[in-house]
Amino acid sequence: MKTQAIRGLLISDFNLESFSGYLNNDEESPHLETMATPYSQVMQVLMSDQSTHWASCPDFALLWTRPESVIESFNQLLQYEQIPTQRLLDEVDAYASAVLNLQNKVNHIFLPTWVFPSYHRGFGMLDMKNERGIANALMRMNLRLADDLGDASNIYLLNTQKWVENVGKAAYNPKLWYMGKIAFGNGVFKEVVKDIKAALRGLQGQAKKLILVDLDDTLWGGIVGDVGWEHLQLGGHDYMGEAFVEFQHALKALMNRGLLLGIVSKNEESVALEAIDTHPEMVLRSEDFVGWKINWQDKAQNVADLVASLNLGLQSVVFIDDNPVERARVREALPEVLVPDWPEDKTLYTSALQSLHCFDTPSLTKEDLERTKMYVSERQRSQLMQSVGSLEDWLKSLAIQVDIETLNTGNIKRTTQLLNKTNQLNLTTRRLSEHELELWVDEDHHHLWTFRVSDKFGDSGLTGIISLEVEGQKGKIVDFILSCRVMGRNIEETMLYTVINHAKSLGLSEVYAQYIQTSKNKPCLDFWKRSSFTDDNADYCFRWNMDNEYLLPDCISVNMPLHSH
Repeated sequence: MKTQAIRGLLISDFNLESFSGYLNNDEESPHLETMATPYSQVMQVLMSDQSTHWASCPDFALLWTRPESVIESFNQLLQYEQIPTQRLLDEVDAYASAVLNLQNKVNHIFLPTWVFPSYHRGFGMLDMKNERGIANALMRMNLRLADDLGDASNIYLLNTQKWVENVGKAAYNPKLWYMGKIAFGNGVFKEVVKDIKAALRGLQGQAKKLILVDLDDTLWGGIVGDVGWEHLQLGGHDYMGEAFVEFQHALKALMNRGLLLGIVSKNEESVALEAIDTHPEMVLRSEDFVGWKINWQDKAQNVADLVASLNLGLQSVVFIDDNPVERARVREALPEVLVPDWPEDKTLYTSALQSLHCFDTPSLTKEDLERTKMYVSERQRSQLMQSVGSLEDWLKSLAIQVDIETLNTGNIKRTTQLLNKTNQLNLTTRRLSEHELELWVDEDHHHLWTFRVSDKFGDSGLTGIISLEVEGQKGKIVDFILSCRVMGRNIEETMLYTVINHAKSLGLSEVYAQYIQTSKNKPCLDFWKRSSFTDDNADYCFRWNMDNEYLLPDCISVNMPLHSH
């Protein structure tokens, strides 16, 4: 059964009807319903607030133009007229101003960058010359457009050149232009569908977070239990060994981008870990992995157990294994896990990894870039927990510090990301774009706080959000969101303490929270049932009478905000 479709408006100076069909009929999630405007109406749609095309309230817009149709000076340059670069850039600035008119009409805007046909040689050997070359001018125009739109949080430039390169000679068909005003071949449109859907999944918080890899013939060549770590194919003066090293570099690059790495392998754990930490050509070491299941048990069960131990959902996982039987087992047993087909040729591992359309995110935050370090710190916390006598003693030993802030330019990207990605401890699973969140917080009766958590093992980053809507003498908790990696450390209670104290300062008589059930947020319901709020079992409404005092947990040290809005 299909979920509710995401609506899109396609704006272009060429015919996008066939592309709209590809978007609407593609089976990969999310399901889309798009409509293309007439191809000759670009500026009219951009500049008019009354256009009927906005009546359907699209969720996103794709604005795809040819440079010669919207930048007159570039059209003249194609006729080999001498055009000053500054004139081109001034026209780009004017076009960017028109694009910015879309910001308040739609949540997300995608702009494919400008290209011109690959069969057009321009000035040949002079085409990269300043003040003359067509290729030179187009690069500058695209970079200027990126600069002009760089501060717009809901506008994303997409790389058209990559689609054209992937399709090759068939990317352009002049006959299609003359017969139907279709600027690109169908192969290009199919490439765009992949990127648009990847972007929308990222905006919905559905990007993959965890890559689980096999070891033998996946991370290195050979069976370590048979040949020993000294004789693995890894690095050295061997093309296959070099390919495995490059694959590890590619995995580490994704880790640096914020992805987590884990291991699921049928091996003796001690033998495998010795290879990882001893082999001189290993790029990845044990501290680069947030966890592993290295044993002789069923891999599907190991995947499920490791993911659960990391407090992640199976929908967050990519599983990579050279063995098609193991891939089929995990794919069948755990359909939420992405199990890509994997090439038999080991030299293609890196390109296969780098071509996956599952890691797109609308922003990268400090928390993303330090995610592996945070999980390693969590492993240290777990080890400490096993050595102390009680949960209360363990929490006190952590020396937890919570910094509470209101929404600001420094934390809005991470706040929006957390709002849209968190599923388990999430009261309502409300999803908002960065722009929508800013508008919501700007209302005088709306209040929002963020919670940054650290302890003696390290900084977990901005991991919590709570918001309050004032309704007369009552306050409604709209968002109550906490990352799974800090659940159960009294951060939840600290969040309630913050909102109740503020409600008391406003003279409110009651604070309440309405839990909205989803398939993934039962941990949130479990917390609210033990929260000391009055529980109305009939409709999952939890209430706090302001005559009662809500205490800050004594294991928590807080830095409170100076103001509430």
